[in-house]
Parts: sequence; structure tokens; C-alpha cells
Amino acid sequence: MAVAKAKSAFVCTECGAEYRKWQGQCSSCQEWNTLSEIRLASARPGSGAAMGRAGYAGDLSRDVVDLGNVDLSEVPRLTSTFAEFDRVLGGGLVPGSAVLLGGNPGAGKSTLLLQTACKLAQQRRILYVTGEESLSQVAMRAHRLQLPTNGLKMLAETSVETILAVAEREKPEILVIDSIQTMHLEDISSAPGGVAQVRESAAALTRFAKQTNTVLLLVGHVTKDGTLAGPKVLEHMIDASLLLEGGADSRFRTLRGQKNRFGAVNELGVFAMLEQGLKEVKNPSAIFLSRQEEQAPGSLVMVVWEGTRPILVEVQALVDESALGNPRRVAVGVDQNRLAMLLAVLNRHGGLFTGDQDVFLNVVGGVKVLETSADLAVLLAVVSSLQNRALPKELVVFGEVGLSGEIRPVPSGQERIAEAAKHGFLRAIVPRGNAPKQAPKGMEVIPVDKLSDALEAL
Repeated sequence: MAVAKAKSAFVCTECGAEYRKWQGQCSSCQEWNTLSEIRLASARPGSGAAMGRAGYAGDLSRDVVDLGNVDLSEVPRLTSTFAEFDRVLGGGLVPGSAVLLGGNPGAGKSTLLLQTACKLAQQRRILYVTGEESLSQVAMRAHRLQLPTNGLKMLAETSVETILAVAEREKPEILVIDSIQTMHLEDISSAPGGVAQVRESAAALTRFAKQTNTVLLLVGHVTKDGTLAGPKVLEHMIDASLLLEGGADSRFRTLRGQKNRFGAVNELGVFAMLEQGLKEVKNPSAIFLSRQEEQAPGSLVMVVWEGTRPILVEVQALVDESALGNPRRVAVGVDQNRLAMLLAVLNRHGGLFTGDQDVFLNVVGGVKVLETSADLAVLLAVVSSLQNRALPKELVVFGEVGLSGEIRPVPSGQERIAEAAKHGFLRAIVPRGNAPKQAPKGMEVIPVDKLSDALEAL
């Protein structure tokens, strides 16, 4: 009896582009040696695999609907019992959505989801599937964290077919998969964690979630450069991609939304890792502003905007004479290339030369600043260290610096100033376009147009 030849394809691990045969360079993203072979499952007409792909987004209806006739009634969200988690999700868990939670080993991904599942299981149907730990190991962690364990349905399984069969029987409102890299489909020959297995397993679980209106929470591993492991197409399948970050030397964890179809991206939630698990931090500015009584040169507070709220963080600069022919530029928490550009602007339009100095920059608390509002604060911190002169402790700064030395306004300037005033800051150097008509009571707002104006205001 002739055996049917298994079909295969080649998928780029960087962008998800698919090819019929192998080639050295991906034509879509221009990356080299990123194509991996995947085995395609055979889908016979009328088979379960083929029928399962029907109605991917929910109903099996073939009717065309006018966009103006679509029901706009808002789908009620489910709370995760964590206000910070709900903030990053855009207001809570959306029924029928797929959420991918990634992070480094030990960041607290499983702890966060176990805490959420145990608390929600008291009033909702939850199915927690563990593929990396045994049931006794999960129970030991729940006991150590003093979590309520009654009502939470557990399953130790890695077969997607078995998980879907159990889920159809139990009909959970929330399905947790820990983790997607351990899941596998029987009709795909590659090992669990491979490109084919991760892609097809996630697709099968996402289809089930959308057809049954179930919230799907997936745990994903990350590579050594901090990106989610697996095929890039995995990030396109899911509705929200969250990244839990935190170093081993810090008890604080930041949960950042990288993709969210139901809320703002780059939203930030802050947690503290304690003996009883993760505890949300209601006021992140307070922990990032644990400053010394005596102000040191090179230290300055800036206001950054994370998602839908302002956060006050401290930036520190150290400028020292270089013993090397090529001075070092080291930045932690901000883009190193942007630091080099700002130093050139400081030289050209501020009259301060740093070409023979080593410049080190650090954002306190492990915060990663992804916006340009930190430009002015970075330059003033560098100037403070270069001149060995401490800045006033009650000073706060924000603003974007252009290549011609102009200070450009940034979004949500009024809210940033109000947040600084709430924490007791008395002076603020801001772009003129962000200056309020009436400053908060007890606060002096200094509007500036150019870098030279900011240097004079110091």
C-alpha cells in the first residue's frame, strides 16, 4: 500500500512568510538563513481537521453584513482581579480573545496566571492546563502563595487534541495554557516547540476560543534577545501580546502591552514580587522616585508617558574624562543611538563639547523609555554631571529635542505637569507648546523654545 508523501513548507521565523522550497534569504524581510521546514497536516475533504477550520472567527454564517448594521453593544469584559493587569489589557479580559504572555524564565508568568486563575475560579469556570509542571508542583506553589485552590480545574497534558476534548466537556470561561511551546498535535511530525507545532497548536486553540467565546491565555517563552520564541506568525494570530519584564536583582516586574486589539499598546503595569506572589503597585512613580536626601550631580527627574498615565522616573548621567581614543557611550533604559545624537546637538547648539568624555546614562528602576519626551532631561542630566553641579531636587523636566536645537512639545503635557505637582515638585522646565495657561498652585513652570533657553533656566 502506497504511503502518501507528507507535505511540507518553509516558514520564515522572523516575519512568518511561507515558501514552497528552501532559499537562503527571505524575500519579505531580507533576513538570511531564517527559513525553517514545517510538516503540513493532511486535511482530507470532510475530515475533522478540514471541518475544524470552518467558521474561524466564530459563527458559520456565509451572509454578508453591512458594516453600519453591526451591533455596537460593548462585550462585557471579565476582570482579572488585578487592576494593573486589567489596565494593560485595556479594561479586562475580552470573551473570545487570545492573549499571549511572554517573559524571561523566573519573571513570574506562571505565578501571575496561577494567582489570577485561583481567584477567578471562586466565581467562574477556569481550566488551567500545565505542560511544564506536574499537578503536585502547581499545588505546592499555590499552597506556598496561600491561594484558594477549591474550584480550579487542573489538567496536566501536552496533546492539543486531548485538551480541546476536555475543554469541550468542561466548557470553561477561561482556558490557561502553560506553555504553548510544550503543546503538540498528533498529525504533525516535528517535535514540540518547533515552528510547525507552535503555529498549528496556537491556531487550533485560538479557533476553539473564538468559536466558543472562551478567553485563551497562553504562556510563551522568549529568546535570549528578549523577543517571543516561535514563528512570527504567532504574534499575528493572537489578539494581545504582553511581556513581563524584570531582572533577577529586582523585586519589581513590569507588564507591558506590545499588541492589543482591545486597548492601548505600550500600556505599563507594575508589580512587586513578594513571598505571597505578585502584588500590584498602585503608584509606580513612588517606587521610581526613592531618591537620596542629598542631590548628586547628574541626577534629574523626568515625566514619561506609559500608555494612558504619566510616570515620574529618575535619570542619572555620569560624564568622565575618557582614557580611550574612542570615548564610550553607554545607555541603559534609553536608545544608545539617540544618546549619541543628543550629544551632537548639545555640542552644536549648546556649546558643550563631550567628544573626549565617556558618557554613561541610566534610567533608575529598570524602566525602558520608548518615547522622545526624555530628550531634554537626558541632556540636562549630562550637563549637570559635566559641570559637576547638582540640579535642584524639586525640578522636573520633559520635552523632545530636535536636531536644530529646538524644544518640541510632547503629547499629554498638562497631565505630566499635574502628576509632577501631585508629587511635590515646585519647578518644571517644559516645551512652550506644553506650558499651561495657569500653572498648578505652588509650582513654577518655565517654558523654553530652544536648548540654550533650557541651559539658561538652570
